[in-house]
Amino acid sequence: MKKNYFFLLFTACILLACAPSQILKTSLRVTVLDELGNPVEGASILLYGNESDYRSSKNPVVPKAVTNNKGIAKISELEPKSYFIDVRKGDMNNFGGGIQTDTLQASRINKINVVIE
Repeated sequence: MKKNYFFLLFTACILLACAPSQILKTSLRVTVLDELGNPVEGASILLYGNESDYRSSKNPVVPKAVTNNKGIAKISELEPKSYFIDVRKGDMNNFGGGIQTDTLQASRINKINVVIE
């Protein structure tokens, strides 16, 4: 009987240890701001896996994301690596404010702010 309890406890510990990485996928929360620091609603965001794709605007890694009324967009199910980011709204973009993310941390919601001018 004690062996059964030990086995159940051991199994539960293993499941709990593995669960966070399976439940929480690597994602990126992008907050888009204008040059005055105001959130930008309706900005489009594209992520590219390498600089060549970014420069040619080809092969984004996920479909286009669009910011909500608070200037926020969430992009899920990403690989934990660095991405080139293209943010635009009308004639504003992020070319002068940085185009590459840091390496994303696995199984976390990574957060960045992008300023467009």
